[in-house]
Amino acid sequence: MAEEKPLTVVTCTAPVNIAVIKYWGKRDEELILPINSSLSVTLHQDQLKTTTTAAISRDFKEDRLWLNGEEADVGHPRLQSCLREMRRLARKRRGGSAGAAAPLSLAYKVHVASVNNFPTAAGLASSAAGYACLVHTLARLYGVEGELSEVARQGSGSACRSMHGGFVQWLMGERPDGKDSIAQQVAPETHWPELRVLILVVSAEKKPVGSTAGMQTSVDTSLLLKHRAEAVVPERMSQMIQFIQQRDFEGFGQLTMKDSNQFHATCLDTFPPIFYLNDVSRHIIALAHRFNAHHGKTKVAYTFDAGPNAVVFTLADTVEEFVEVVKCSFPPESNGDQFLKGLPARPALLSKELLSAVVLEPVPGAIRYILLTKPGPGPQPLDDPNLHLLGADGLPCPSA
Repeated sequence: MAEEKPLTVVTCTAPVNIAVIKYWGKRDEELILPINSSLSVTLHQDQLKTTTTAAISRDFKEDRLWLNGEEADVGHPRLQSCLREMRRLARKRRGGSAGAAAPLSLAYKVHVASVNNFPTAAGLASSAAGYACLVHTLARLYGVEGELSEVARQGSGSACRSMHGGFVQWLMGERPDGKDSIAQQVAPETHWPELRVLILVVSAEKKPVGSTAGMQTSVDTSLLLKHRAEAVVPERMSQMIQFIQQRDFEGFGQLTMKDSNQFHATCLDTFPPIFYLNDVSRHIIALAHRFNAHHGKTKVAYTFDAGPNAVVFTLADTVEEFVEVVKCSFPPESNGDQFLKGLPARPALLSKELLSAVVLEPVPGAIRYILLTKPGPGPQPLDDPNLHLLGADGLPCPSA
């Protein structure tokens, strides 16, 4: 029998995704089953990612969790759902292959450390990347294969979409056990190489109303949300898939903006109402419409999740001009060099016509920074042992 190492460690990274057809509302709170299907773009991990290390050892006394260097509650019900389900799948797999290499005892406790390279809970889908990363890492640790988006969904609904790269749909499914509520790739990240994503960070503060509480109130009180889920989203899903397949930015952009606006309308229709957008968000919306009107076509498209930060889709040939427009509209107060993070963009010269038509009343300092990224792949293993977040003792490395 093979000698079992005292500590088995796996590290993976997983991406953030941004929904262009929004998920808002659950029909089953426990299993996290949505009232409508949704569609998202997976963002590139060079700019935004969660890194997770999981380790098992017979010496560990209990399951433990560290988030961004701080020990966190490992008893969180959704985290426990994922752990329980991954261990169940591992046991099932063991049962089917007796006599395989010495199994890592499923009774061993697990230590998990996770870090984000972006602000947690700032409306940048941190829970999606976090749970996708956890499930992918545990799957490699326990040797589990197959459909894992269903497990990630039980941690955070949108996490199932971060299990794939590129353009991803989360099928709402019909079964009460949720086995058909899974994520599927619509097109890989290589399908639309010119697509770019700008994240305009208005605020990195925590949301006033968390998504979980917010969406349940909406389900309970908003008739508009019910109408949206039943009558609007199914057609929008098929339209959006078609626009993506055809790389039709005009169609993709318009539908993305309309769906974002309708999602925020359902928040307003919730009782009491929920306001995720703030004045700066509304300035960005108006700016995008003026920019598109000036060009006579849809060149930029905004979408907002449950928070004030804007995500703007555009094509590579528009990035530099639009970044300059944002800089003129929201002049950075200090960090001029660090105002644009992520992929590089050269400074652009704006015409007088564009400036007078589009940049009306600058609001200095309203946007903290812009992050430029593009679509990217799904979760990835990190094989370099120097990148583990847990040391040989199973505790966080000092740098983590």
